[in-house]
Amino acid sequence: MSLLPDPAWRALCGLDDIPDGGSRGFPPAPGGFIGLFAVRRGGSVFVYVNACPHIGSPLDWTPDRFLSADGARIVCATHGAEFAIEDGVCVRGPCLGDRLESVISEIKNGVVLVPGDAGL
Repeated sequence: MSLLPDPAWRALCGLDDIPDGGSRGFPPAPGGFIGLFAVRRGGSVFVYVNACPHIGSPLDWTPDRFLSADGARIVCATHGAEFAIEDGVCVRGPCLGDRLESVISEIKNGVVLVPGDAGL
């Protein structure tokens, strides 16, 4: 029995692989160039394409570091833009009002699933 609801979905990681209140980055899907990242808030996970809407650069400044020091916002390492975790809207910085590209996700049996083409 597969954990995936449809072959078009892929497992990103286990929910417990993302610390509660923390974030984690993921490499691109096979054939892709842009990775994803996820932020966990309790039983909820917010997944985004790892590219700033301002210039397209990755947001993490070191592996798995996407959040402000207090964990309240997603921060771009290139120019310090800040994004709301829940919807990816830029609330401070040169891309004010733009938003991160969100990725739909599901949690099934403790596994975070995303569409197979996410980030492509």
